[in-house]
Amino acid sequence: MADNKKGVWDLQLVRDERLQGDWGYSSSVDAGPMYMWAYNANGQQGQNNRSNYSSPQQLSGTSWQRAEGSQNVSSAIKEDGTLWIWGVNSGGQVGANDTINRSSPVQVPGTEWSKVGVGEGVAVASKTDGTLWSWGKNAYGQQGSNDTVQRSSPQQIPGTEWTGNLSVGGRGVSCVKTDGTLWVWGEDHYGQLGGNGPLEVNRSSPYQIPGTQWSGMAMRDRNSLFMKTDGTLYASGSNSYGQLGLNNKTTYSSPVQVPGTSWRYSEYSAAVNYYGSLATKTDGTLWTWGYNAGFGTLGHNNLTNYSSPRQIPGTAWSTIGAGRYFNVCLKSDGTLWAWGIGTSGELGQNSPNSNLSSPTQIPGTSWARVYSGNYHAFGIQSS
Repeated sequence: MADNKKGVWDLQLVRDERLQGDWGYSSSVDAGPMYMWAYNANGQQGQNNRSNYSSPQQLSGTSWQRAEGSQNVSSAIKEDGTLWIWGVNSGGQVGANDTINRSSPVQVPGTEWSKVGVGEGVAVASKTDGTLWSWGKNAYGQQGSNDTVQRSSPQQIPGTEWTGNLSVGGRGVSCVKTDGTLWVWGEDHYGQLGGNGPLEVNRSSPYQIPGTQWSGMAMRDRNSLFMKTDGTLYASGSNSYGQLGLNNKTTYSSPVQVPGTSWRYSEYSAAVNYYGSLATKTDGTLWTWGYNAGFGTLGHNNLTNYSSPRQIPGTAWSTIGAGRYFNVCLKSDGTLWAWGIGTSGELGQNSPNSNLSSPTQIPGTSWARVYSGNYHAFGIQSS
């Protein structure tokens, strides 16, 4: 299967907050130092260079609170509510009112930023007042502005109740409102938005997914997972490798329930690879399914594809960061584990070019949050 680090496919990034019991996360999390590693050809590690690193390297500063990654872009919010973005800027996604690439963090104007998501050429972020803002590329309507105009500085999306989980994957965006409704917009080539519309029809303004009690989505450019507060999990989009977890290979353009209950519905309790899916349950177990043949991305110590959820050994799994063909996952004891492709140092083992088909610990025991881009990863440690 062909792959290209500089191709157009983008990552859903996955985000995370600290676990509060089995059922949710607190939006208030401690800030701390952030470390980044792996692919860096576009400066997405923020080290003011373009050298790859196969072990975690600290980013300047110690008050990072949350972050997000994409194919060639990284973003993070500090404890003081400032938002910083770096990496490729061809669509103005850095938010600096220009299109100059950056290899170190650049502050986006404004303060009181709460959540951020970055996708293929687009950035979306919410503020503590419930407003939602977008900028960057917009050919697929991914800014939610009811047009396709590219912008290099933040523009507000109508409404003030955007207080829930925010997700950006490829050219698609989702956000939960205060009332538990879920809204999506952007590219819907494979039905990954779950809007039950004809395939290859994009949405340039927020569209409501039927129902309430939605907690959020884990998105990517081909398929997505949807979480509800009753512990049920849903999937839609491309399913060529069984990545929807439905024990078939049928594409669905609206959310279909994944077998099982007691799925965690907190932010970053589920994630999506290029052709695979991961999710945790309230008992701390971790389940994966979809494509596994190339790199052992599912973590089962083999190269077998699975079209229904299969448990990874162990418990105490909490939050997930999913790269294109690798994963980094945090346990409740503060340890961080990685598996899958490692050709650019994605697994943090100080040994590039080594793939791993089962979870292997990254050095350190004080990890608090974890994130990933297509081929790079980063985590925040407890201060």
